[in-house]
Amino acid sequence: MKILDKYILKSFISPFIATFLIVLFVLVMQVLWLAFDDIAGKGIDLFFIVKFLLYTALIVTPQALPIGVLLSSIMALGTLSENYEFAAAKSAGISLQRLVRPLIILTIIISCVNFLFLNNVYPHAVLKQKNLYLNLKKQKPQLALIPGGFNTEIPGYHIKFDEKYGENDDLLKTVMIYDLSEGKGNKKIITAKTGQIINPEGSKHMTLVLKNGYFFEDHIQFKTKNNMPASSAVFEEYSVIIDLSSFSDSISESEKLKDLKDMLSLGQLKKEKIPKLHIDFEEYIQGRAKNLYINSNAKALYNYTTDTIKTKLQPVILDNFEDQAQLRLINISLAKNKTALNIIKNKKVTFKRKRMLLNVYETEYYNRIAFSFSCLILFFIGAPLGSIIRKGGFGLPMILAISIYVVYFFINTFGRNLAEDSTISTLFGSWVSAMVMIPLGFLLTRRATKDMGIFNIDVFLQPITKIIKRFRSKNDKVS
Repeated sequence: MKILDKYILKSFISPFIATFLIVLFVLVMQVLWLAFDDIAGKGIDLFFIVKFLLYTALIVTPQALPIGVLLSSIMALGTLSENYEFAAAKSAGISLQRLVRPLIILTIIISCVNFLFLNNVYPHAVLKQKNLYLNLKKQKPQLALIPGGFNTEIPGYHIKFDEKYGENDDLLKTVMIYDLSEGKGNKKIITAKTGQIINPEGSKHMTLVLKNGYFFEDHIQFKTKNNMPASSAVFEEYSVIIDLSSFSDSISESEKLKDLKDMLSLGQLKKEKIPKLHIDFEEYIQGRAKNLYINSNAKALYNYTTDTIKTKLQPVILDNFEDQAQLRLINISLAKNKTALNIIKNKKVTFKRKRMLLNVYETEYYNRIAFSFSCLILFFIGAPLGSIIRKGGFGLPMILAISIYVVYFFINTFGRNLAEDSTISTLFGSWVSAMVMIPLGFLLTRRATKDMGIFNIDVFLQPITKIIKRFRSKNDKVS
């Protein structure tokens, strides 16, 4: 049996290594393509690109492993079935479960490796990649300027423009600059039709040469609070010199990044971040409830009891007051209710944000655990599917593997989004894809064990053929 186990393992490992490397290459190239505009033609050295690709490969490895296991299991079992090797083994009294036992053990090991990657390597690689990109922006500040919105990463300036163009992406179109360098608020506003970024290598100053624009400055003296006349001017060319010493020498933003969900291990998520967010959320709820209780003046309802009042009270509270008093009480109650509802509506956004932040970290924690089992789950789908279709190679197995993984990934993403929006619980949202795929794996394993196809067409055809036969027999009798 050892010879058979080695043969089964060899038939699985060879396509697994090939498919894993191919999938890993595709995923890395996809990330590189998205970052291509920020890297190409910017004078970035080869060492940076190699490090960027290395960290990207480590980040996408947990995604590549399940796809590799799924595709290689379909290919390996499909090839063995296509060559009638499974039929020979079954004729010798060896069951399908016994044949795939070494592959199950290997898949469990791969799942453990995937868990270690998600818990240890993945957070470290994401942090390193983010830091690498941030440090690149500090060395080349023009990369920090992104079209379409206000760029606030350069200290003292808020810069917005519609488009970057030119051979080196150093030309800007429709520029707007808020100059906050004096620390006295938004006093200076500069707009221009076009602009150019000039940032020599190693220089601590970046110059923005603006053309055909408008300059406005509001002269406000904060000490006396007396408004002086504002100044404005139209210019053909105007240069804004930005000091980058504080930008390039500032403390690395890795300290801020370390607190993000992708940069934390499972232990840090469970023991540090999630309990802290839980406490913050509960304190917020208690604070809002206490504030609502105080604003409603509910405590005053307990100042008097029936024992302290000798007059007999009417069952309906308003009947104990005169008409004018009743009207006044109703108006006061409506005003208090309206105030309470306005407070609740105003705080609704804050409540949702805090709840969503907690959901995001809880979902990340449960999803990493659930995704670690994806290799094992997809193997129990791919192995019986390969023995059923009896087809090896990259053709049909590739199509089936991509289709199954797309469905799995879509359900997983859908569940995470619902969990983050509090539509379903974070635990259920993280495991919903596994709940869908595990029954499918049991169904395929059962059909593969009994040498049944994916679908029994006769079950659908037999009732139709019976109806046709009955209809024909009636026609024959009539004729």
